[in-house]
Amino acid sequence: MAASSSSSSRMSCFQCQDSTSNPANFRNGWRLRSGEFAQLCPRCACLYDDGRFCETFHSNDDGWRDCGSCGKLVHCGCIVSFGTHLLLDFGGVICMECSRLNFLLARKQCLSLEPEVRARDPRRESSGHAPVEAQYWPWVTDSELQKISRNPKATITPLFEKVLSATDADLKLARLIIPKRCAENFFPDISGLHGLRIKIQDIDGNEWEFHYRYWLDGGSRIYVLEGLRDYMISKKCQSGDTVTFYRVEPGGKVVMGLRKQLQRI
Repeated sequence: MAASSSSSSRMSCFQCQDSTSNPANFRNGWRLRSGEFAQLCPRCACLYDDGRFCETFHSNDDGWRDCGSCGKLVHCGCIVSFGTHLLLDFGGVICMECSRLNFLLARKQCLSLEPEVRARDPRRESSGHAPVEAQYWPWVTDSELQKISRNPKATITPLFEKVLSATDADLKLARLIIPKRCAENFFPDISGLHGLRIKIQDIDGNEWEFHYRYWLDGGSRIYVLEGLRDYMISKKCQSGDTVTFYRVEPGGKVVMGLRKQLQRI
């Protein structure tokens, strides 16, 4: 009877199947589809708590993607990493650390008492489309607006801004993913996958021509500006910099500004 009782109380680790550890030392891991938690031995539990579980056991599996903000690899291919990342509406993922950082930066900006810095709410520009998410609302200063137009009678409307991810700043790709709602609210309509050529001016008055198109991912459009290599080299674009798009009237000209990361802090 004693042997039977000892056998029934034995517990195996969900990952490594180790059954030699004391059951009292097992710890909860991720939540299973049944609603219960995976029971992990001390070694596997430490790897899970430290965020190194997937890179230890699943490094060769499919489903690894880079965070759209910091470029860190995130394993999106298993239930273990379900709480480590968020899916972005325009495609890609962002790790929870960057998501929290973006929230804190946005909160800091909202609490700023500097009078000349203010948010322009692009929801007023929506024209029947879904409103732009708050993380893309542009934060601009009067000095930035004055630099864009040399015509005192011009009307400048900040449209949206985006912090460059590691892939956005990659010279080999030389392209910029445009958030879906921003593209559909502020960029020309495109009906075919081939897209169109679009001219955009920088804040120094130089005109650039890019290829604006979209591709389909699971039935949803992902909008992209391509052919930015020369622009990126000229502006020394880096991950963490912020691009801001404006519209100048009369004429409807689109202007793209770049704010370096150090100026944002």
